[in-house]
Amino acid sequence: LSLFQQRADRFTQVVDAVDVSGGDWDAPSPCDGWSARDVVGHVLQTQRDFLGTQGLDAGPQPDLADPAAAWRAQRAHVTWVLEADGVAAQEYDGYFGRTTIAATVADFYGWDLVVHGSDVARATGQEWSVSDAEAADLHATADGWGAALHSEGVCADAVEVGDNASVTDRLLARLGRDPGWRPPVS
Repeated sequence: LSLFQQRADRFTQVVDAVDVSGGDWDAPSPCDGWSARDVVGHVLQTQRDFLGTQGLDAGPQPDLADPAAAWRAQRAHVTWVLEADGVAAQEYDGYFGRTTIAATVADFYGWDLVVHGSDVARATGQEWSVSDAEAADLHATADGWGAALHSEGVCADAVEVGDNASVTDRLLARLGRDPGWRPPVS
């Protein structure tokens, strides 16, 4: 659970830094057709869906009027569910074979927090980057997904970048995000 918590810490920093007075939650994100608020809603819903499919308490429906507060409540709920006796170690047959609840939460939903943290940060004008080590971890996880990485609802097709692109830009490009994307100027 520590990897999930580390990634959740970073996502929390991003959502807590959004300027609510400036209407940034409704700013377009790199995810076509989604605002920053929509990205957080997606993160919350996918976690809730996973808990529900595992027969676990998905928690209350989040109120996206305040996406940062909704995220903090969801994070606390997911942590509470996973800390219940035996839940984290519970095995099930996942998309890639036999796994545990904890592994899926760290490797998929934690991974999702990093990627969508980038989307929210970029939509709201925040700086965002990954270290070489973090990029290597994220690439390794993506490698394990094979062709499923670019399947419907996961990541768009990779975007080409130059040989001198930063480690962050190479990661974003692999995940179907244009590293040069910026919010439209109003």
